[in-house]
Amino acid sequence: MSRVLAIIERDVRKFLRSPTLIVVSMFFPLVQLVILGYAFGGKIQNLEVGVVNQDRALQTVKLREMFGAIAANARTFVTVDYSDLHQALTDLRNGKINAVLNIPPGFSRRVLSKNAPQVALMEDNTDNFSMSALQGALVDLLNAFNHGGVQPRVGADATLSVVEIYPYVPYIQYLLPGSIVLAIFVSAMIGGGIIFIDDKARGLHEGYLVIPIRKFELILGFNLSGALKAFLAGLVLTTLGSVIAGIPNPMDPVRLLKLLLVIATTALALISMMFLMMVRVSDPLVPRATFGVLNTLLYFPSGAVYPVYGFPKWMRMLSAVDPFTYAVDAFKNLLLKNTPLLAIAGDLTYLAAFTVVVLVLATALFRRTL
Repeated sequence: MSRVLAIIERDVRKFLRSPTLIVVSMFFPLVQLVILGYAFGGKIQNLEVGVVNQDRALQTVKLREMFGAIAANARTFVTVDYSDLHQALTDLRNGKINAVLNIPPGFSRRVLSKNAPQVALMEDNTDNFSMSALQGALVDLLNAFNHGGVQPRVGADATLSVVEIYPYVPYIQYLLPGSIVLAIFVSAMIGGGIIFIDDKARGLHEGYLVIPIRKFELILGFNLSGALKAFLAGLVLTTLGSVIAGIPNPMDPVRLLKLLLVIATTALALISMMFLMMVRVSDPLVPRATFGVLNTLLYFPSGAVYPVYGFPKWMRMLSAVDPFTYAVDAFKNLLLKNTPLLAIAGDLTYLAAFTVVVLVLATALFRRTL
């Protein structure tokens, strides 16, 4: 064990002597969490909708009042009055407004006679996210407009009552588990790939070939030292990220202990995977060239950014063997739901079994030769 500890001490000393490496592995994923969390997670507001009112009767006055209520409260959109439909469409094409709502002549008369009244929405459909939010707001508004009369005390229609068992989860909180795993992966890529290959390129690897240490001890030392650095990166992002994302009770000691277990298990799994991938590689450019591809293949199919249920079948198969998937699921359960360990037992079992398998393979493939 002293030989293994000597390898760990040497790698940790190298890591602590490189402040840039510490910043890259620990704090860049935190920056990514903040930028992506607020860039993708916000509610769309203040879309500019041009309104061409060709009716100007009582029912359109009521409709315009409802537009004002949306602008004052939810602020999904604000209205801009136009007298000319052609000018409104020109501004829409030139990007000055986001959509045009045309109220045709005779709209109020059709409303009162219940003769299929319609308003036309002309939208810039190159922005699907904004248009989906706008359509949803207008559909809700027109539903309220259609049922604006006195309703019976007991309704005859079936309705849906939604009960949310957890507090509202903003996107930055949803993204936090994936960002933690990404921080661990960056450290695993450095500790299990780049540093090992650089040692080979500089000739330091030759020293390992002459010291009295068994092959498994050498591999175990490399993996434990890399896992320690990855564990520190995961710990930093878990604690700081939970505070930044607004996770309720982020310093709950029981949950922290469970998170530490998941961080350690994830770190061992990812560092072992990287060592297996680089055990026969000698060119120092290979791990740098493959980093972006590995990030795409592991991070995005894991459900860190988008639910796995929306993936095609072949991508769900990739997700089923991806260690990122199980790490992200475990972190989501603990951070967003604060579940007991039993709920993530399957995730921890897969990560532990994955670690054992890749360590065995890495030991079999490792060659103590120049």
